[in-house]
Amino acid sequence: MPELATSDVTLHLAVEGSGDPVTVFAHGLTNSCMELAAFTPMAPGTKVRFCFRGHGHSSTPQTGAFAYADFARDLDAVAAHVGATAAVGTSLGAGALAHLVARTPDRFERLVFLLPPPLEGSIGDRPIIERTAELLESLPRDEAMAAILSESGRARNYEAQPGLREFDMLLWQDMNPAGVARAIRQVVRDAAVPDLGVLGAVRAPALVIAREGDLLHPAHVARRLADAMPNAEAIVLESEQDLLASIPMLVQRASSFLAGAS
Repeated sequence: MPELATSDVTLHLAVEGSGDPVTVFAHGLTNSCMELAAFTPMAPGTKVRFCFRGHGHSSTPQTGAFAYADFARDLDAVAAHVGATAAVGTSLGAGALAHLVARTPDRFERLVFLLPPPLEGSIGDRPIIERTAELLESLPRDEAMAAILSESGRARNYEAQPGLREFDMLLWQDMNPAGVARAIRQVVRDAAVPDLGVLGAVRAPALVIAREGDLLHPAHVARRLADAMPNAEAIVLESEQDLLASIPMLVQRASSFLAGAS
């Protein structure tokens, strides 16, 4: 398996395709590089997925090191290693990407943010996230995963969306319970970009995708993020059902965007 050793972790990489553009894909909290695997075959050029620290096949640092700045370092290290000129981040990955370009505005030529989380403040008051950490800390791995997948909110989603449970199981088949629990405990209390005003220096074209009614990824965050960057566009779907129905359109739109089409 391709790996990249940094100063404090070893990151697992998955590379597919060839040529330009080279795009790095950053996944969400608790997930792995498998999260966007269904999308990358349709994206142009070289696609590089990776597992964040404490997630999937990547290693876990010995102490601390689970703030947005740390996840942004992972993203930056992988992008530098493969020569990426574009980046796609979903949820945690979108927050890490926002943190990185806030510090280095010209880091990428094209940016895609999928379901960005609250960026200017913490999301530590979200009980479902904290509950996931509690289960991972208190139960054996398989029992914790079974309990998480059986919670009432997830059960309702699974009934409404056939195949979603199997997808979650795929994302978590290589879960590192200790690493993910530590990541949850730290990052949900961190702010990715305390002042979105600094993103005014990000001139790269950006696409921001979200939906209404998502408590963990509020639509107003996506709108504010797009407003903060001078060449950004927000696509906000009306509901989860609309988001799911729009996936083919969104994949085509994001692929064309990454290829440089208007």
